[in-house]
Amino acid sequence: MATNLNIKVNEYTSRVLGVIKEKFGLKDKGEALNKFTEMYGEEYADQEVKEEIVKEILRMDQEYFTKHPKGKSMSLKELDGLTGV
Repeated sequence: MATNLNIKVNEYTSRVLGVIKEKFGLKDKGEALNKFTEMYGEEYADQEVKEEIVKEILRMDQEYFTKHPKGKSMSLKELDGLTGV
């Protein structure tokens, strides 16, 4: 899925994207930005949710509703505490 994004970048960033565009034979700087993100983005965010994370969230969910069988709503603060945010 593609998203349109209108951004302003400094001259250096524009040059770097231009070099990436040429190096990989891409058609525009948007593709260059996508390539750069593919190369370095995993340091900051996973591309897909890992199965272990989903299993851990489901386990925490089950544990919470076992502890609170009457369906007490979880506050955002409690959720942040469980997820380490």
